[in-house]
Amino acid sequence: MRILIRIIIVLALIWIGLLLSGYGVLIGSKENAAGLGLQCKYLTARSTQTVQYVHTDSGIIGITDCPVLRKTGDAVDDGK
Repeated sequence: MRILIRIIIVLALIWIGLLLSGYGVLIGSKENAAGLGLQCKYLTARSTQTVQYVHTDSGIIGITDCPVLRKTGDAVDDGK
């Protein structure tokens, strides 16, 4: 029972951190548009967001993989 409570507390702290910072965590990605596009799906504290990137395997143009963390515009306190 103590382990379950600790897991819930850790998840709540992570959620609060995502809410206050405005970051999202990568939960999935897939290639589209004949391999030229990369669609990344991020879990934020408020919702999920889908972002499109230009993609090449070499990384010369665009990115090779989705970033694990991504700053979104949905922070509770963005310093304004």
